Parts: sequence; structure tokens; C-alpha cells
Amino acid sequence: MILAFDIGGSRIRAALRQGEQIRPLGEVPTPARDAGAFAEALAGFLRPGLHGVALSVPGVIDPETGRGKVANIPAIDGADLRETLERRLGLPVLALNDADCFALAEAASGAGRGHRVVFGVILGSGIGGGLVIDGRIVSGAGGLTGEWGHGPVLRAPYDLPCPCGQRGCVETIGSARGLERLHLLESGAALTAPQISAAWAAGDARACATIGLWRDLVSGPLAMVVNVLGPSVMPVGGGLSKAPGLIAFLDQALRARILRRHDSPLLVPAICGPDAGLLGAAQDA
Repeated sequence: MILAFDIGGSRIRAALRQGEQIRPLGEVPTPARDAGAFAEALAGFLRPGLHGVALSVPGVIDPETGRGKVANIPAIDGADLRETLERRLGLPVLALNDADCFALAEAASGAGRGHRVVFGVILGSGIGGGLVIDGRIVSGAGGLTGEWGHGPVLRAPYDLPCPCGQRGCVETIGSARGLERLHLLESGAALTAPQISAAWAAGDARACATIGLWRDLVSGPLAMVVNVLGPSVMPVGGGLSKAPGLIAFLDQALRARILRRHDSPLLVPAICGPDAGLLGAAQDA
């Protein structure tokens, strides 16, 4: 039996994997600023017969050191999660990036099932990704594999400053917050991402111009991901994936820009839903 956790900035969700079955165990508030309370929150779900613990964490986990960069949960930011939690829980602990867990869940039982190379794409308040080959997460140096949203790829006037410290990252205009920023820059109107996508679907000229520009700026970096890694499917999660027609619209531009002809969609909506983190963490444990 594996105890799996989906660690969020405000809530911790827990589930038990026994064989192929996943059983939800409930959730508790995340003690975001108290490392001791954080460990105790996880310990509250312990039960006899467990073989290990797996965590889906909203940050980068270095596979060599076990240390995490988790900006929105100071209690575990910079901590060696493996050592700290194994000492408290008395069980082997595996900590994984949440985008990696998402990609693994989709590869194992979601939109990527049956595909050898799967690249999971997160288009939410931020941009992320995870690479799965032959059913296993690919975790490179520092645990940074899949971070296609960062790197100075955009030029003026779209080379906006990014929280990572660089300028011109795709995240600055490709995420939900980025789409809002882009619309404000292009039209002068301050709208939320759902409002922009709804206006686009309704044929609003300014929203259509913004979404068209967004597609152009995002599809190029995604095409590079396809050309370098060769995924045959790219499940998409996050808030923007829920906008009707938006992922299909982006997919059309993506497939026009890659080297290999691909007649069926590459970008497809994810299907594992909010349980993807739990499913992925439990799957890899």
C-alpha cells in the first residue's frame, strides 16, 4: 500500500493506493509556514501496512538531493523532503513535481494512455510540463525537465520580466495571467482569462486579435518541444484547457509548425481531472 499526497498551497489531499485501486482519504489545510505542523499533517493519514509515501508538490524537486523549491509553501521551501519526512513518517518518501505527476497520470490512465512518449502541458496561472517515456517520468539535472515556459524566447514588445529572473519567457504571455497581460497590452482592456476566451468564442474583434497573437507566440515554443522530444500526444491541463475550443485552436497552429506531419491532434484536453496529482504520485511510487 502506498500513501499518496497532492500538496497544494491551501489544501493537502490524501489517497491510498492498493494494487490498481486508489481510495481517497480526505484532505486537511496546508500548514504553509510550519515545517513541524506540515509533517504532522501528513502523519495524520498513516495506517498499518504502508510500504511508502509519495507526494505531488507544486515546485521543483532535485532528484539528487531531495530538496525542493516550493515558493508558495515556505514550510518546505529548500527542505530535504525525503530526509525530513522519512524521519518523521518512518517510511520511504518519494517527492515529485506536480506537473510530472500530471503527465504520468495522463500517460498511465488518461489522454496519453497507449503512447510511448507523452509530454504533459500545463496552461494555468503558470506554465509547466512533464515528460514521460515508456511509462516513466524523465527527471533531468536539478529536476527541471519539462519547464518549457522559461527561457528568453520572446522579443520586444513581448519580452516581459518573468518571476524566474529572466525576460521574454513564454510564461509571461502564455499562462492565464499572461493572456490577461497580453490583452491589456494589445487592447488596453483589463479582462480575466475566462472573459477573454468567452469574448473570443463570441467573435469579439479585440479578443480574437489577442487570442490569435497568443496562439502565434505559444505555438512556436511548443513546436520546438515536439521537434526535440517527439511526443505523439500532449495532454493539456490547467485553467486555459477548460476554455471551449482554445486547445484545438492552438493545436492547429502547433501541427503547422512541426517537422513531422501529424494528421490527428497532438494537443488534447487532459482527462484525469483534479485527481491527476494523486494518481501520478501513487503511480510512480
